[in-house]
Amino acid sequence: QVQLVESGGGLVQPGGSLKLSCAASGNIFGIDTMAWYRRAPGKQRELVADVRTGAITSYLESVKGRFTISRDNARNTVYLQMNSLKPEDSAVYYCNALIYSDYVRLGNYWGQGTQVTVSS
Repeated sequence: QVQLVESGGGLVQPGGSLKLSCAASGNIFGIDTMAWYRRAPGKQRELVADVRTGAITSYLESVKGRFTISRDNARNTVYLQMNSLKPEDSAVYYCNALIYSDYVRLGNYWGQGTQVTVSS
């Protein structure tokens, strides 16, 4: 059994910053890709950023230069530093991870979501 627990969401003014954290725990043999998704009201879920083994990252075009994803492999944790936040960044942010429970079993896991609201 694997759990992803997120923290760090909240209300921030436009131009402000927030840092999201997501810690994985449970039966973890290894972790492949870790990612952050978001879903705004009335919109489809979108991939915000991901980080693969070897620290290879990719970003949604609209957050490039403002958001930074990173991971701490020793702590099984992924972070999303969000700077210069805009109202259109408001959404529920979800952590996602591809986690091996042994040499061959790979599972796709999700956090419970954390609300980010950018408003004055």
